[in-house]
Amino acid sequence: MKVVSPLHPQHTPPAQRKEPGPPLHRSPRASVYRPVVDLDSGSVVAVEVDAVPPPAVRGSHAEVTVQEESAVAEWLLSLVRDAAATESLLPLVLPLPARMLAGEGFVPLLESRLRRAGRRPRDITLMLSADLAELARATVVSGTSRLRSAGFRCGFGTAMVRPDLVVEAAPFLMRIDPEIVSGVAEDQRHATVVEGLARIGRGSGVYALASGVLSADDVVRLRRCGIRVGTGPFFADQTWRPGERVAPVPEPTAGQGGQEDSGPRVTEFMVPPVGVDSDATAEQVLESFTGNPALNSVILIDHRERPVGVIDRTRFLLSVTGRYGHALHAKRPALRLAESPRTVPAWMSALAALRVAGQDTERVYDDLIATNAYGQCLGVVHISELIQSLSRS
Repeated sequence: MKVVSPLHPQHTPPAQRKEPGPPLHRSPRASVYRPVVDLDSGSVVAVEVDAVPPPAVRGSHAEVTVQEESAVAEWLLSLVRDAAATESLLPLVLPLPARMLAGEGFVPLLESRLRRAGRRPRDITLMLSADLAELARATVVSGTSRLRSAGFRCGFGTAMVRPDLVVEAAPFLMRIDPEIVSGVAEDQRHATVVEGLARIGRGSGVYALASGVLSADDVVRLRRCGIRVGTGPFFADQTWRPGERVAPVPEPTAGQGGQEDSGPRVTEFMVPPVGVDSDATAEQVLESFTGNPALNSVILIDHRERPVGVIDRTRFLLSVTGRYGHALHAKRPALRLAESPRTVPAWMSALAALRVAGQDTERVYDDLIATNAYGQCLGVVHISELIQSLSRS
């Protein structure tokens, strides 16, 4: 069984797609959508929007004006609304001229506009343009800090910045330039650079994104280098729209683990997680459970998508629906009622994951959380369904 969300099924080659209506025509200023793909599971984890900034954006050395801040905020709002028309619920990666980091009033202006459009800041990653390397260090550090304080994620649109700036600014994403990625499968020098950038990312908690992936060989080599997400022509062409299929990634080879690594991987039994911010209230978690009667658990995640707690449906409802339960807990942090997340790496076999579940006799049937190399939540595995599936195989 292949894990494919209804929002992002696997890719059908362009020649096989049947699109109604006249051929798609894009004006020079139209948005282009690119899938950001998990290189292990092949699932689409975000949608990157590529578009030309408004004419109001000036050179990197000019002072940012109030008019420019307003123009860029309106432009990003229009990109969000256009993406909403695709009915995609995936996180968005939006372009942002790096010079806007110098605009003191830009962040609150953008936040208010996007919230009115129904998008939470944590669902948006603002990818700074490559000219961020020309900005003063203090401008980059303070600007990314303002974005992060408002709840936005920040991405560096190029890896051509000083490693110590990456560590200090701590962006959520760092794009590895297509010129480096394009030769990774054939050129050991490119592979060495990519591996080094991946190590910097892991060490500083920054997600390295490989852009310009051209082939299945690139995917295999990038995984060996420690890269976990990528985008590029291999996955989809320029006409791709959110919800359409992407090219399947090569199956990973078995790792060192002998028998434990044999059989289907745990990601084949994974379902999309339902997560809330780590500072969410118990009332917000209760709304998630009441809105979805089939939901087993809610994951509390930090600003880097790492699970910090898990709330089991049965135990949570017993706490908040009992006598005085709602009055005691509703407005207080849900983390008080959470338990430690039981995580397994996405590469682990289903049988090995089942053994992990059996180690805690009091929580044998609690959901497992599949994580990537950065410890970020990829999905949830229901133990009961895992047992049923393995018993039939």
